[in-house]
Amino acid sequence: MQFPDKSPFNITTRITLNNAEYTTYNRVDGSFVIYDVPSGIHQLDIHSSEYHFGQVKIQLLPESMDVPKCLEYAYPGAAKAPIKYPLVLSPHATFEYFEERKGLSIFSLLKNPMVLMMLVSVGMMTIMPKMMEGLDPEEKEQMRKQMKAQQNPTQMLSQMWGEMTGEEEKDKGKTRRERRRNKRD
Repeated sequence: MQFPDKSPFNITTRITLNNAEYTTYNRVDGSFVIYDVPSGIHQLDIHSSEYHFGQVKIQLLPESMDVPKCLEYAYPGAAKAPIKYPLVLSPHATFEYFEERKGLSIFSLLKNPMVLMMLVSVGMMTIMPKMMEGLDPEEKEQMRKQMKAQQNPTQMLSQMWGEMTGEEEKDKGKTRRERRRNKRD
């Protein structure tokens, strides 16, 4: 086994033949040897935790044990590629176990609902005083009355109930005493 840049192979990697029927480990230089392999078709797998190596099918015939025919599959379902013996295997990819942490982004902050609510509130606080400047004096007086009514929740609720049911218009002409009598009945 070797890397494309010919750097040393300092990772101990398990190498199996025929689904762990024969097992060995690589040496520091990346080489490996499996002894006493009989003739037949064998499957070589390299189990690395950092690199992805292709799967190799090796055909050992009794008349040509010194020069086997080898085919490499880069990944399951890939086209087979003939390779020469002695095998020189390079990793096809590296495994990435962790996702790189993303940096701070203003757009990711704007996706946060709390930030959006805060921005809307600040926007309303800056716009409302400017909107109040353009109101008529009558509308301002009506808003002051509504604000005063909101200080007493029971009065506000009764006023809202009267507006929804239409009793406010009926009761306008009656005195306070007559309204109380109608409520008791």
